[in-house]
Amino acid sequence: MTRAIDQLLTRAVDSAVLPGAVWAVGDPDGVRAQGACGLLDPSVPDDPMRPDTLFDLASLTKIVAVWSCVGTLWEDGTLNLDRPLVDYLPDLDGHDLAGVTAQQLLTHTAGVPSRANLKALYGTDRADVERGILSERLSHRPGQVVEYTDRAALILGILAERLTGLRLDELSRACAWDALHMESTRFGPVDEADVARCAPTEWDESAGQHLRGTPHDYSARLLGVCGSAGVFSVVADLAAFLRYLLAPDQAPRRPGFGPAWIKESLKVQTGALQPARGLFWHPAPTPEGVGGRDVWAHFGFTGTAMWVSVRRRRWAVLLTNKLYYTRDSHPILDVRKAFCRYAFDL
Repeated sequence: MTRAIDQLLTRAVDSAVLPGAVWAVGDPDGVRAQGACGLLDPSVPDDPMRPDTLFDLASLTKIVAVWSCVGTLWEDGTLNLDRPLVDYLPDLDGHDLAGVTAQQLLTHTAGVPSRANLKALYGTDRADVERGILSERLSHRPGQVVEYTDRAALILGILAERLTGLRLDELSRACAWDALHMESTRFGPVDEADVARCAPTEWDESAGQHLRGTPHDYSARLLGVCGSAGVFSVVADLAAFLRYLLAPDQAPRRPGFGPAWIKESLKVQTGALQPARGLFWHPAPTPEGVGGRDVWAHFGFTGTAMWVSVRRRRWAVLLTNKLYYTRDSHPILDVRKAFCRYAFDL
């Protein structure tokens, strides 16, 4: 497995699919294989990827932050996934979102709009942006279509903050990161002292350089802390997170969510609708199609990815900064499919 993955990622670096990568594969007892290849920045030959490289996780924020927090609120009885959101957010009364449920947001069946320029729609004041997000018209009736959108995580992040009175970064530490010793995980922008070990992402026209230590996602830059993106982390922290999903009873200190939330999330929740979804997780695509329903995944736009399989007792994480080269996701999708096959012996 290690040799196959190293060869896969080396080819991806050589063909400019990604500048570099850091990866790990493990089981309930810890890391079983890991590696790093390529460069942080292709223009700097002596700046290699390292195990402690900080990556802009992009949409993996939805898992390590929002999913963890919502799971905690569900397990402690604060949040019922099937109750309409207006029961928790009275200011939704009279708006389309009032009757939507957290379950529908987690399965991307809520009918909320696809990604859009929040600044153009609502301005730069956080309160105005949140008000705009919560009052937006639905694109279609809830429960009819599975359609991935960042808005689901933005709304759930707002809901979690309102229910607890804590900002999402504080809540994420309380619900998961502190208990799992995810000490390098934080919302960006990253402190100046750590910028040098961040993997740069896309080109910023206004700054005349690649973003480094600053979230690539405009919503995250506008709001500072939000549910859709903006978290930075390292492979060791994500390994600890994924290991916990397989062995929650072995954790020295349990996060706010536990086995019940994990089991509920890693199963199909969308019935006959396609594509199939769990709760913010989806069946992992592989070169031969979908790898059954026992390997679950979540991907980030910058080039990040994580997988977990309870039945196979294995987890995997692949961190890249493919966004340095392109916004096109097709090349990295092929790399992810092959990586998943090698990691899980599919």
